[in-house]
Amino acid sequence: MEATMAEPGFWDNQSKAQETVTRLNVVKRSVNLMTGFQAQVDDMNTLAELVEEEEGDLDGEFSQELKITAEALFGSLEELEIASFLSGPHDSANAFLTIHSGAGGTESCDWAEILYRQYTRWAERNGYEVDVQDMQQGEEAGLSRVTIMIKGLNAYGYAKAERGVHRLVRISPFDSNKRRHTSFCSIDVIAEIVDDIDIEINEEDLRVDTYRSSGAGGQHVNKTESAIRLTHLPSGIVVACQNERSQHKNRATAMRMLKSRLYEKMQDEKRAEMDKFYGEKGEIGWGNQIRSYVFQPYQMVKDLRTGVDTSDIQGVMDGDINRFIHAWLRAGCPTSRNKDINMEE
Repeated sequence: MEATMAEPGFWDNQSKAQETVTRLNVVKRSVNLMTGFQAQVDDMNTLAELVEEEEGDLDGEFSQELKITAEALFGSLEELEIASFLSGPHDSANAFLTIHSGAGGTESCDWAEILYRQYTRWAERNGYEVDVQDMQQGEEAGLSRVTIMIKGLNAYGYAKAERGVHRLVRISPFDSNKRRHTSFCSIDVIAEIVDDIDIEINEEDLRVDTYRSSGAGGQHVNKTESAIRLTHLPSGIVVACQNERSQHKNRATAMRMLKSRLYEKMQDEKRAEMDKFYGEKGEIGWGNQIRSYVFQPYQMVKDLRTGVDTSDIQGVMDGDINRFIHAWLRAGCPTSRNKDINMEE
């Protein structure tokens, strides 16, 4: 692929060239993870030989360095292990993540905005870019619905673990009597499907609505009807995009979202059909409560699928959710092992 990129005229076809670059980055990351890990193992073997020359002196210089190197190696091993679980056909793709506020009015809209900040911070922590595709404000506060695009290698592979319903229990800041309230939000995650997927969309099946973008304002926002809403009449799927100034660019993005949702719908139907023969697999589907966030009377975030929990509410709300994602990925892999490592051994 690098040789292909060095050929004259490689960039004449921008679309094909970009596909090659993206694929090359995926392959490089996979190879670099393994070669980097092997280099660390080689370093450990060298240190182990030096420790033997010290006649097993556990307090010696090389022994102490070996322990430090081993701890770093376990971190690399975990990264390599998690990456090996991302073997789905679209795990390496970008992800569209949509947050829908549930029943509860202002409470749920505020919860949606809190989750929006959580996932934005999670993306930043992991080196992903975030583009807001569509945002609908709540009537009094918060967000009624927001769709973001998370860009980066394996964005969908990790983000798909968040699909489901998230429950919040807290003392409401909107309740003058300081009572506890329960709020729900639904998270939907789909991969950005590229053009090589054979999904045909007829123009006659689409209803196209244009409207003015909503947002903080500026010279363009709220002045032209650049925002696009597409309704796929046969399936009832609705997508919207308003982040670009150009109506044509918003339409192109909305079409990619619609294509991705239709593909996801097809996959869900196939999985549902297989479940009829093989039984329920505990699939993380739309409408299933997956995580509970309790702010009062105690502080706890618990993933109901894997049993992983933490009392670090502030960290989780600031985007530290990899512990839940990694546990879900491990639980979904039949060959994975989630055992404690004995450092002394």
